[in-house]
Amino acid sequence: MSWSNTYVGIPQADKGASERGCDCWGLTRLVYRQELGIKLPSYDGDYVSPDEHSEVAALVDRIEDGGPWRAVAGTVRPFDLLLFRRGRFRSHVGLAVNFPRMLHMDESGQACHVDVSLPRHKTRFCGAYRHRDLERRT
Repeated sequence: MSWSNTYVGIPQADKGASERGCDCWGLTRLVYRQELGIKLPSYDGDYVSPDEHSEVAALVDRIEDGGPWRAVAGTVRPFDLLLFRRGRFRSHVGLAVNFPRMLHMDESGQACHVDVSLPRHKTRFCGAYRHRDLERRT
């Protein structure tokens, strides 16, 4: 059984980060805290709603410029952050499980597994990022 199965079915909730409900960043925070012992920031005051794609994209840009995430140049590994465009904005994240399989908050309203290589996701994929604390563990 994969670590990710524990999170499948968690309902969508704006700014949520618990088993009761998550948005895509909240799901990432929940998994990192429970599975890796890494506490990620909430960014609650930095965006109104996950539906505000331009606000979330600006936050992603800011985090990418000086945060703990490094672009993955080689093989994508479990727990790597996968970044996707929604419309013209890079504003959605998922977590690599066994790439190209990922865990994310789907438009259906719950956490699920999807295959990133399918056209719907492949065309929106912007890259993979690894947290610096995971680099130290290898």
